[in-house]
Amino acid sequence: MALPRGIRNNNPLNIRKGEKWQGLREVQSDSQFAQFTSTEMGLRAAFILLRNYISGFNGRRKPCDTIEKIISRWAPSVENATEAYINHVSVRVGIHRATKIKFEDRRTMCRLVYAMAEVETGTKLDPALIDSAYSLV
Repeated sequence: MALPRGIRNNNPLNIRKGEKWQGLREVQSDSQFAQFTSTEMGLRAAFILLRNYISGFNGRRKPCDTIEKIISRWAPSVENATEAYINHVSVRVGIHRATKIKFEDRRTMCRLVYAMAEVETGTKLDPALIDSAYSLV
């Protein structure tokens, strides 16, 4: 059985190609999603992107600072079961979908990324690896 795409790409939140992230593989063979040299670097990129969502890209956009807003943007309903995604993440993180999230809340952010990776790849990542990636931001 083949590993999920996000795991094969070391990109457990399935970040699309486009940005020149630190830790990208030299050869990008996936046509849609970024491929990283390690899962930790893929998680680092996810944390940076989520920080940008929460801050509204430092005030240049409207903040996506709740689970509902983050997931609605991350996984729009035109290509995802967004409501199910939001509900799963809310339960796993342990906060209401409309509760404001602060990036500095390490525990919540790590739970958020864990739950999002679980939906994106169908696998459970090592929480210590997620916590380590948060430290790289």
